[in-house]
Amino acid sequence: MPVNLSIKNVPDHIAEQLRRRAAKHHRSLQGELTAILEESVAKERMLTPAKFLAELKAAGLRTPEEAARFVREDRNARSGR
Repeated sequence: MPVNLSIKNVPDHIAEQLRRRAAKHHRSLQGELTAILEESVAKERMLTPAKFLAELKAAGLRTPEEAARFVREDRNARSGR
């Protein structure tokens, strides 16, 4: 069953950007927000141990220092640093 969500105190400049984005995609503001949420959730994925190992090997990490740098860069990218 669908759930109603509410976002309060959205700054005017963000609301306007969302309205422009919705118009660009020929959607209502509600439709655009739903699309953004769907995209965000779809990006989350669970890795099997085998896929995780394959991604780790593909990253080319060979030493603990490289691994620490990789984790730090990923964490900083997600936190906007």
